[in-house]
Amino acid sequence: MSIPTFENLQLAIDGHVATITLSRPAALNALNAELLADLGAAIGVVESSSAVRGLVITGEGPKAFAAGADISRMPEMSEEDARRFSAEGSALFRRLERLRVPVIAAVNGFALGGGCELALACDFIYASRSARFGQPEVNLGLIAGFGGTQRLTRRVGVAMAIELLTTGRMIDAEEALRIGLANRVVDGEELLGAARATVNEIATRAPLAVAASKRLAYRALDVALDEGLTEETAAFAEGFGSADAREGVAAFLGKRRPDFRGC
Repeated sequence: MSIPTFENLQLAIDGHVATITLSRPAALNALNAELLADLGAAIGVVESSSAVRGLVITGEGPKAFAAGADISRMPEMSEEDARRFSAEGSALFRRLERLRVPVIAAVNGFALGGGCELALACDFIYASRSARFGQPEVNLGLIAGFGGTQRLTRRVGVAMAIELLTTGRMIDAEEALRIGLANRVVDGEELLGAARATVNEIATRAPLAVAASKRLAYRALDVALDEGLTEETAAFAEGFGSADAREGVAAFLGKRRPDFRGC
């Protein structure tokens, strides 16, 4: 497939692995309207590709994943502009979260404000040892506007989320790992390799089962246990009738590697 080029990020697809690299290094990859528009378009490419089995998002350069929203634009914004910016960013991150394939944030350097919120909209986070996380909006008289109050609470629990949201404190990679914000911490030169290796591991699994597992895990945050169990049973039965399930069982019994086609 033809991969478009973008002004504010780079999109690469290598086999089953898509990689989006935020590319405004002079601004520490800060999220402005143009970068968010490019991100939406790049997500569209991933959505339309049947070959992609996982997405890695990272930032260009060792200093930053994304150092928040572009504050230099804020003095020009009205309250209505701010409402629109928040709504558009939130909708984009929700779309990212709802991708059928797993999404890994490979966080190198600063992931602050909107950058931390982008990482939280990914399914899980791998961090370099130099990574730094925070929601410092209160220092500007603001709050997180791209889902940070909601996803951070779901990720680390209400008490820790309130502490981070109300102090604006920045934490390092080891602290992020300890509180459950990050899944894994690696040396900087190993970061992308580790994230891509996990996507390649996931790519050997049945795509329909992977998509259903991700969807149901998020549903568990929103519904009562009995409702979630009912939905799981329905999805299990639906998956049982798929070609992937027949292939997986046959491969197991035949002691061979399965060839999943996502159907």
